[in-house]
Amino acid sequence: MPWFKRVEKGIITPTEEKKETPDGLWFKCPDCKTVTSMTEHRKNLKTCVKCNYHDRVGSKEYFAILFDDNKFTEMDEDMTSGDPLNFVDSKPYPQRTAETQRKTGLKDAVRTAYGKSGGRDITIACMDFAYIGGSMGSVVGEKIARAIDHARKTRTPFMMISKSGGARMMEAGFSLMQMAKTSAKLALLSEEKLPYISMLTDPTTGGVTASYAMLGDFNIAEPGALIGFAGPRVIKETIGKDLPKGFQSAEFVLEHGFLDFIVDRKELKQRLVDLLGMIMPATEEKNGTAKTQKAAKSA
Repeated sequence: MPWFKRVEKGIITPTEEKKETPDGLWFKCPDCKTVTSMTEHRKNLKTCVKCNYHDRVGSKEYFAILFDDNKFTEMDEDMTSGDPLNFVDSKPYPQRTAETQRKTGLKDAVRTAYGKSGGRDITIACMDFAYIGGSMGSVVGEKIARAIDHARKTRTPFMMISKSGGARMMEAGFSLMQMAKTSAKLALLSEEKLPYISMLTDPTTGGVTASYAMLGDFNIAEPGALIGFAGPRVIKETIGKDLPKGFQSAEFVLEHGFLDFIVDRKELKQRLVDLLGMIMPATEEKNGTAKTQKAAKSA
């Protein structure tokens, strides 16, 4: 005799009375498969509560983490891509751009802003993978270049947060030109002796890795981030050898000398503040602010 016996048969609950769990209430870690509520996941800055797997986030989350009280001034927020090559693949490039903007709420694959982090002025550019795979097009290069110019003008540190699949194929040579453009601007920043912190997140690949992402005075990364130029399959086919375990992970890249350190997202702001405190003493920062104010008055 079973412990449970249905008394009434043929019970049918009307559709309007059925209880369903709404989508987006739970997060299942892709690494350890631990399930947690999205509320808890967001409180933990979208890192796994068990294995610390870092889920991908965009500029909205990074700005909220880094800028004091999430207060900042965004630059060039309405800049959008043109279609210099009249490019068409499965759909025309302008149509793809319009659809992506509507879907993501972003104008392009990078946002730039300035504000205070730990009480210090800073200029930050952050890429969004949700916008055509964070691909680097002419708008990405131009916005980064203008952000660097702003950092030079205001004598503030510059931070770049990269998350990209590489150059944008829809812009071909125009996209590749951004590698030289941004690198030249960073050279000017270096001549001004202003610090450049480059943060590589998952994934950072292609022309972005081959240019501004690896040119930082400090190259840092999130745990487990994929960092490389070509994909593992392409490399394996080219060299004809099996690749080491963990190849192109942040930990592998750190071990081989291409990173300075790996930082947990929950510790990112404090590590940044501590780093800037060491390389930009308060006296130097005050002198820079005074120069900026003097330049503004003379203008």
